[in-house]
This record gives sequence, structure tokens and C-alpha cells, in this order.
Amino acid sequence: MWSRLVQGGSIGGLNIYVLALLFVTLVWGATFPVLKVATAQLSGVETTALRFCIAALCMLPFLRGLPRHTWRDGALLGALVLLSYVLQAYGLEFISSNRSAFLTSLNVLMVPFLAVLFGTRLTWPVLLAALLACAGIGLMSWEGGAHLVADAATVLSALAYALYVIVLSQRAARHQARGLAAAQIVWMAVLGVAWMLLGSLGNDRLQTLPSRVSGEILAGLCYLGIVATSGMLFLQAVAQRHVSASKAALVYAMEPVFAALFAWIMLGEGLGWRAATGGALVVGAVVFSEMRSNAAAGSD
Repeated sequence: MWSRLVQGGSIGGLNIYVLALLFVTLVWGATFPVLKVATAQLSGVETTALRFCIAALCMLPFLRGLPRHTWRDGALLGALVLLSYVLQAYGLEFISSNRSAFLTSLNVLMVPFLAVLFGTRLTWPVLLAALLACAGIGLMSWEGGAHLVADAATVLSALAYALYVIVLSQRAARHQARGLAAAQIVWMAVLGVAWMLLGSLGNDRLQTLPSRVSGEILAGLCYLGIVATSGMLFLQAVAQRHVSASKAALVYAMEPVFAALFAWIMLGEGLGWRAATGGALVVGAVVFSEMRSNAAAGSD
């Protein structure tokens, strides 16, 4: 039965790698309310460094014998992700998890245009789907709660992640997925801890860190490190061998929809009619992209 369901890299006609990225996006959507709770006591750098240290412990068995080029690409990818996550966590200190998710998903529009600079041709279905998704994100973020510095940091976070998606799509095929994920995470942990130590110079934040990590925050950090970082970076590295950067970015556009759902369940953050309409547009953009891709594949 399973072999009939899964045929040619698809499940029921849907690309299995796109479904994998959709699952990644679902898991990431749950990170926003978890990060919101953590950043009530920890800075963005502290939250990011601790989650990557936990993730690095999970990846230790996969570090042995990694080739030099994997460490090199892992350093570049890890630096981009670290910058993105720190800026995102900083923004969450001042804005709602819903707003953060919507602004972060601006990378949906950034990726196809940045990809042109890397020699990728921009097709009209991807462009139309990206514009539709960003219109939805705009509606979802229209409902207030603006903070100029936090919003700017979150948009820069989206830019860093857009660059990461492009570079990952270009380089993932050169490496074993688990090796590349392990190298990225170790680099993120090392750079994150260095950033945290430099930020603690001249203050007592490092000394007070243990007292600020409650049981709830520790559980959240374990989810962020083990599931959302270690597990999802590995799955992402596997799936993006077979999915273009522009298409992957459109799947990631579902993140604010999942984030809004989890924020409502976990934090009681509500959605007005604009946000609900925007969420429907984002879903429509992803479905449109998949329908056009399947139609093109069928005509080949």
C-alpha cells in the first residue's frame, strides 16, 4: 500500500520533498511562541547560542571524518543562519510572535529576486506566487504592533535567511545531508557562544544566566535545539537537494500561517479578518506554485 502511495518521489501526486519542507515549516511555526517565552528572560544572542549548543550535542556522532569542503560550506551557511536567528530573536523581544513570523516570511519575495543575481532564471509562476504570498503577509502584518527597530531587525533576518536558502540550494548536493547539517550546527554553536561571551563583557549577564533559565524556558530551548534545529536542518538539507530555492521559499511562506495557529493555541494571540485573509492568500500562493509545477512536469 505504501509503495503504491509513494511513487516517483511523490505522495498522492505531491512532491515528497515539498511535503518534507512543509513539515519543516510546520515545526518552525511552533518556534515563534516558544521564542517569545524565552526572550522574556534571555536576549536574542543568549537564546540563539543556547539552542545551538543543545543542537550541537545532538550532532556530535556525525562529525567524525567530515571533509574540509563540508566544514567550509557549513561555516558560511551557519553564519547566515546564526545572523538570521539572532536578529529574529531580538525582534521577538519587542513585537508579537505573529508579526515576527509575517515579517520573517518576506524572504519569500527576496529569494527569487536575489536568485537572479546568482544566475537563476525567474519564471512568471514563481514571481506571481511570490507576489501573492507577500500580499498575504502584508495583510497579516497590517494589524498593528509596529516597533521600528525590531521590525527592521526582523526584515534583515529575512534577508539573511533568503541568502541562506539560495546558498543551500546551490551547495547541498555537494555534501551528505547529515554531515552538512552537523557542520552548520557546530559552527553556529561556536559563533553563537563567542557572540554571547563578547556581549557579556562589562555586565553580569553571564553570571545571572542560570537563574534566568527556568524549567519552561529550558524545555523550550530543548525543543528549539533538538527538534527545530538539529532535526529540521537535516531534513531541509535532504529536501533542498531536489527543490529549487525559489520554490522552497514559497513553501516556507506557510510559516506565518502555522505560527499564527500556534500563537493562538499557546499564547492566546488572536487573528483579525485581515490576518485571516492574508493567511488564505499565503496558502493559495503555495498551492498555485505546486499546481503550476505539476502541470509543467506533466507536459514534459
